[in-house]
Amino acid sequence: MIFVGELSDIPVGESVRVRGTVAIAVFNVDGDLYAIDDTCTHQDASLSDGWLEDCAVECPLHAACFDLRTGMPSGPPAKTPVRTHQVVIADGVVHVVESVPAPGAATGARRGVQAGT
Repeated sequence: MIFVGELSDIPVGESVRVRGTVAIAVFNVDGDLYAIDDTCTHQDASLSDGWLEDCAVECPLHAACFDLRTGMPSGPPAKTPVRTHQVVIADGVVHVVESVPAPGAATGARRGVQAGT
């Protein structure tokens, strides 16, 4: 598991970037945490620097949008999804379980879960 930080370190509507095998962005959407690969699949830009709206992030470079639950882009210019990752919260501490790479496919939605529930 990849240590992210304290739950209180990620305010609602904000994101943090952590390092796995690649950079991973963790977003707080109304108290639910979502983790996706941080790099836009259209062109190398950090999605954690993008704009969060509902459960989607807009890339700051060319406005590609990705669903945080599935990693799927909503349309051009991005055509390839980003990976999603499981978020685990235990005793107020956030960790990410990095997904196995799946070329050309998202790994599925994994919303932040409380350990032991």
